[in-house]
Parts: sequence; structure tokens; C-alpha cells
Amino acid sequence: MIETLIVEDERLLAEAHVQYVERVPGFRAAGMVHSGREALEAVQRGGIDLVLLDFRLPDMTGLDVCRALRAKGVDVDVIAVTSASDTQTVRAAVAHGVVLYLIKPFTFAAFREKLEGYAAYRERLGASGKTAQHEVDQAFAALRTSAGGPLPKGLSHDTLAVVVEALESAAGERSAGEVAEAAGIARVTARRYLELLADRGVVERRPRYGGAGRPEHCYRLLG
Repeated sequence: MIETLIVEDERLLAEAHVQYVERVPGFRAAGMVHSGREALEAVQRGGIDLVLLDFRLPDMTGLDVCRALRAKGVDVDVIAVTSASDTQTVRAAVAHGVVLYLIKPFTFAAFREKLEGYAAYRERLGASGKTAQHEVDQAFAALRTSAGGPLPKGLSHDTLAVVVEALESAAGERSAGEVAEAAGIARVTARRYLELLADRGVVERRPRYGGAGRPEHCYRLLG
């Protein structure tokens, strides 16, 4: 179980986030606090793997909490759950070790997707020992992958992360066949994931001309 601390000053929202956490397999709400000071105390007591952190707290900012955790050498991951969406705050959050950023308001589907991506990231990195480059790449791909909600039946987040990694490793765009070869999956499978990503605005899809017959679609990650 991934023991998760909810830090949210609005009590009704905090209770809703606790319920959300409990609905995601593999996660458990380990506590709920409403200020930065309480968050630091709870984390320092131990037993917390992940902090869902509001950035607008009554006694300090979420960034202040992150700074204090890093200064104390506390090894805990943080997902920002906040209405603060300005570029400066987002960049500062990344600089202070925030692994994911979820902007309020959001649906349960978006919330679950972030937690599932985080769980995949933890699983790929493992608890100890050396990690190969491709394992590191897949772990970070799991964090970056965002298909905009739950996946259709028959699709998996693991395969989605592999497809995204295959696109990221390309110097430019790639066809479904090229992605399939790089990812080690069937061409029809690669195309299904690529079309999902294109429909949800994660990748750009455009035709590639040059051979006889119908043009081949190529895909490029956006952002």
C-alpha cells in the first residue's frame, strides 16, 4: 500500500480527497491535515510515502512545505493538488521535487490517473538496487503520460507508457510501425494507443506522403 497524506485547508475538500484516495487500488489515506505545520509533523513521524499537497495553506505555502521537507532530508514524494496554475509556481514546484501537478478543480478520473501514473513510476524504479536506463526512462514516462482520463477497456497504463517512451526517444515523428518496433509491440496495438493519444491532444497526428497509395500517419509528442 502507498500510504498517502492529504494536506488541504478546506475540510470538505480534504474529506473528498481522502475518499478519492481510498477508491484507487494500492493507495491508503494515512492521514488528513489542514496546515503546513501539521503536514511537516505528520511526515516526520514516519510511515508516509506520498503527500497530496495543497499549495495555499493558512500558515505557509506548499512550496515552503517542500523546502522544509528537503531541508530536513525527508524522503517523501509530493503531488501538488492546488488551484495555483501560474507558470512561476509550477516551475518552482518542479524545482522543489514535486513529481506531479494536479490543478483544481478536477474529476475523480483525472485524480485516479495521476495516482496510477505515480504507482507505475514507483513500481518501475523498485525499492533498491541498480536500475537500467530503459527502466528509468519507463518510470519517468509513467509520470509524464497523461491521456486525459481513464483508459478504454483493453488498454493498459504500462503499454501506454512504453508507447510514449518510444515517441520521446525519437528525434522527430514516428509512424505506428516505427513505434511498434521501438516498443516491442504489435503495429495494430501501437496504432490504437497512438490514436488515443492523438484524440486526446497528447500527440500530433499528420499524414506522411511519399509512397504509392494512401499516406501513412505519423505521430509526434506535443509539449
